[in-house]
Amino acid sequence: MEDAYARSVSEVLDFFEVDPSRGLSDSQVARHARLFGRNGTSFWKLVLKQFDDLLVKILIAAALVSFVLALVNGETGLAAFLEPSVILMILAANAAVGVITETNAEKALEELRAYQADVATVLRNGCFSILPATELVPGDIVEVSVGCKVPADLRMVEMLSDQLRVDQAILTGESCSVEKELVCTVTTNAVYQDKTNILFSGTVVVSGRARAVVVGVGANTAMGSIRDSMLQTGDEATPLKKKLDEFGTFLAKVIAGICVLVWVVNIGHFRDPAHGGFLQGAIHYFKIAVALAVAAIPEGLPAVVTTCLALGTKRMARLNAIVRTLPSVETLGCTTVICSDKTGTLTTNMMSVSKICVVHSVHHGATLAEYSVSGTTYAPEGFIFDKSGMKLEFPAQHPCLLQIAMCSALCNESVLQYNPDKGDYEKIGESTEVALRVLAEKVGLPGFDSMPSALNVLSKHERASYCNHYWENQFKKVSVLEFSRDRKMMSVLYSRKNMEVMFSKGAPESIISRCTSILCNDDGSTVPLTTDIQAELEARLHSFAGKETLRCLALALKRMPLGQQTISLDDEKDLTFIGMVGMLDPPREEVKNAMLSCMSAGIRVIVVTGDNKSTAESLCRKIGAFDHLVDFAGHSYTASEFEELSPLQQTIALQRMALFTRVEPSHKRMLVEALQHQNEVVAMTGDGVNDAPALKKADIGIAMGSGTAVAKSASDMVLADDNFASIVAAVAEGRAIYNNTKQFIRYMISSNIGEVVCIFVAAVLGIPDTLAPVQLLWVNLVTDGLPATAIGFNKQDSDVMRAKPRKVGEAVVTGWLFFRYLVIGAYVGLATVAGFIWWFVYADSGPKLPYSELMNFDTCSKRETTYPCSVFDDRHPSTVSMTVLVVVEMFNALNNLSENQSLLIIPPWSNLWLVASIILTMLLHILILYVHPLSVLFSVTPLSWAEWTVVLYLSFPVIIIDEVLKFFSRNSCGMRFKLRLRRAELLPKREIRDK
Repeated sequence: MEDAYARSVSEVLDFFEVDPSRGLSDSQVARHARLFGRNGTSFWKLVLKQFDDLLVKILIAAALVSFVLALVNGETGLAAFLEPSVILMILAANAAVGVITETNAEKALEELRAYQADVATVLRNGCFSILPATELVPGDIVEVSVGCKVPADLRMVEMLSDQLRVDQAILTGESCSVEKELVCTVTTNAVYQDKTNILFSGTVVVSGRARAVVVGVGANTAMGSIRDSMLQTGDEATPLKKKLDEFGTFLAKVIAGICVLVWVVNIGHFRDPAHGGFLQGAIHYFKIAVALAVAAIPEGLPAVVTTCLALGTKRMARLNAIVRTLPSVETLGCTTVICSDKTGTLTTNMMSVSKICVVHSVHHGATLAEYSVSGTTYAPEGFIFDKSGMKLEFPAQHPCLLQIAMCSALCNESVLQYNPDKGDYEKIGESTEVALRVLAEKVGLPGFDSMPSALNVLSKHERASYCNHYWENQFKKVSVLEFSRDRKMMSVLYSRKNMEVMFSKGAPESIISRCTSILCNDDGSTVPLTTDIQAELEARLHSFAGKETLRCLALALKRMPLGQQTISLDDEKDLTFIGMVGMLDPPREEVKNAMLSCMSAGIRVIVVTGDNKSTAESLCRKIGAFDHLVDFAGHSYTASEFEELSPLQQTIALQRMALFTRVEPSHKRMLVEALQHQNEVVAMTGDGVNDAPALKKADIGIAMGSGTAVAKSASDMVLADDNFASIVAAVAEGRAIYNNTKQFIRYMISSNIGEVVCIFVAAVLGIPDTLAPVQLLWVNLVTDGLPATAIGFNKQDSDVMRAKPRKVGEAVVTGWLFFRYLVIGAYVGLATVAGFIWWFVYADSGPKLPYSELMNFDTCSKRETTYPCSVFDDRHPSTVSMTVLVVVEMFNALNNLSENQSLLIIPPWSNLWLVASIILTMLLHILILYVHPLSVLFSVTPLSWAEWTVVLYLSFPVIIIDEVLKFFSRNSCGMRFKLRLRRAELLPKREIRDK
């Protein structure tokens, strides 16, 4: 029902055919569910998403070609299916890792949805019951009260208290709670703020109690429509994904060129009698070309990238940063600007009383006493100090502090409770009222010498509101005069032992203007309020609210006639002033170091808030991270000030901006776009529904764990603890993950270049195939995969947050690095071929053939030889080659502990996972050499100690070669080479915007 706000209560009830005193019947619920629906990433889409990768597609094509060639060649059974099956099994494993990781991220997000309304108090068949919010249907009668999250869009039908106020900031951005009413709205083209008779799904009731009828569920709610529009926005690839795709495209072209080259080079061998004809020869060499393609493509790369990012997300989850999409982990490493919310992210979002002002004495002129209060959370832990810094041992013995505690506890509609599951104290109701409850706990109770230390022996559950409950038990509530905007105050009438007292609290100017007397703190006497005292109080209020930017409340009381049962507006005069309190939302203690860490990492922080300029600037000074700014002139702008600047002035302002105040959600998106036009990579925080477009637009959208479902669904990352320091920790983790990703990509490139060189050189020299395709697959999929994954466990560099952010367009593999790994790869390939030739020509256990005989192996059967032709079918030479390839790659894995640091500086044991993976890989290799069924399957044979010695001699030099190359990288020679090759980088350095 879209126009419920414009209809009367009776019209809405008639539309849904519901009796407000009985609710819907079971048959009506079923009918409404069919008519209107209920309140509530396909798995296979997630699976298919894992195969949407260029390298994966090339591999699938290679598997199919291999299978077709085997069938054309007349192979059947295991021989035909072995190679393609192994490839497809590895791809399936890769997909499984991706699906499991992304599913786990979604599950972690599901756990955060405890913040949303999941139950509702519903009237059905004349009885109230608590049902899951997902079971609501339009027409249901729902009861809401203080602390409730509204479970669906509701039309008010009955008020059960004097008034009902709702915090709908998540939907509309309104900073104050909104009063709801029953009358219909007559405004044309009404916006959410005009619909004062509608309770919107996901908003919170902060005072009062009412009944309402469900008019919208699921996607038909205000919240649901925004969520759906956000989900329709497409995602774009992240920098690493783009770089890997570019690398895959480049690699595909190189592989295609080499395959064609190998095939063309061997055209002269097509007619060799050994093949049995020209066509069979062509097919034979085409198979070699396919084997070459399989060798060149790093099959494990997608799996290892996914695994490394997955490991990163687990580490980040422990840092309270839940990553929703894996590739966004590395985007954090590019971040150059963090636009952070103030409330809840830089601050605790727990309003707490920090200052108290009372009138101490009037005997020698009016003297005010000021107290400071420690403790910045909702925990009832903290002390009260006088102006000299001395702690008050028994605060409740001071008359004004005692009365302030009583008024704070009794003139209060909020609830403070301990949640054992979260290990935190939680509020229900307005933040300012909960701050007063916490203050009452810190003041303690009178008449006990052991106060307040005796309170510490209570359990946290009992301690949460022990003193508040004491006062509530001492007094009996008689009548309440609710807060209203015109009065800016509220009053409550209590009775106690033949005494009637009215407690009032509100805006200081409202309370002080209604006071005619004051309570003195030195002797508890009540004296008239003079103009001098009033001037003193107003001066102190100006100091609290202006210079210290505290939110101030004044407290007062009034003795009422015995037996009075109600209070009216006329009673709110001739009050006795008892004190004034100043509150603030304190900065988190860890934020200063986190911000300084950002600055040293070349990341700019812009504080974005809806608060006024002076409050935000005061908080930034309290944080202490902006001490390098003499003042905020030129660094702090309100949204309206910024919009009034010319385009050129805006560009300059953006480069210096540290604070952006009085913003609406639309300004956040504007800020993101403006920064992105300056080639900044922007991380933006947000929690409300209206923040969703900015979160989606930002390179990294960061939603608060306590925020809305829409903000979370639009984000790339969710902060479980809403803490700015967690963003900075996540950036450091993102940088470390990218560094490790680069290391294993380089490891796999150099290893695979070695395999290509091995096959290519063998084909060019005309010697027998050094490795069978199945042996290549073994080396590729097993020995590459384990160490490459373990490289992902390289420890975070100590200076990871002292380097400048990398450019979005920075190539993963630059010219100098590619040259380095060509050298390493060439050595790997030549060492493998050398091992093969050594066995035929020099090995004591081999035939010791002349090299020319080895080159003419294919004509052996057509001429007389001094050796049997079966020697070319011996499994020893290919076993030596395969073992050299495995061992040299293990040594090469050690080279990749660091890009440029020597193994003498970063020893192997700095990454025990890598050492363990090398040991495991060698054990697996020894297993296939010495266990009979496996050695037959992989066409290998056991090696002697002499053969193992040669394998080590041929393999170890790869470490010496890379140490020399690292030395040049650390010195100017490598830098000059890098500069010369900059234009020839293999992965284009295009400035590509991400997301």
